[in-house]
Amino acid sequence: MQVSMKLEMKDTPGQLVRVLEPISECGGNIIAVIHQRDPESESDTLDVQIVLDLPEGRLPVVVNQIKGLGVSILRIGEERLLHKRSLIMIGHIMHTDISDTVDQIDRTGYAEVSELSLRMPAIHDRSSARITLRTANRKDMESAVAILRKVAAKKELLIVEPLEEMA
Repeated sequence: MQVSMKLEMKDTPGQLVRVLEPISECGGNIIAVIHQRDPESESDTLDVQIVLDLPEGRLPVVVNQIKGLGVSILRIGEERLLHKRSLIMIGHIMHTDISDTVDQIDRTGYAEVSELSLRMPAIHDRSSARITLRTANRKDMESAVAILRKVAAKKELLIVEPLEEMA
């Protein structure tokens, strides 16, 4: 069963590893972890998005263990998004706040980023990322891709689309 979660946790060294351990202990496979620490933020917390694959019936155990660590679960959901499209982003992806880019898709309520694979050759060179969006239907997918195009234009990122689309 594929599940996505948005967590809020303390911004302290080792906290992310502590949260990922219960997933592994329950036989889960982590598909994606997305977070970016803003060094200028005065908040002592950060949001982390996780997509994972869990054996049936293990979700309640993982949720209880994560909450037991003092981590807030802001959003959780089983896979309900059936349409999938992958695109490539090229540019200064990390320097333009990848968390913001993902959040602009995820906060729509009808789309989410389910996978993100990033390649960064050097700190000042352009990076590339394969980003996979999921939606419930084709109309929502077009809206989500339009949002991504708009964000990319603002951040001067090149979008190569679509690599694949599955329903």
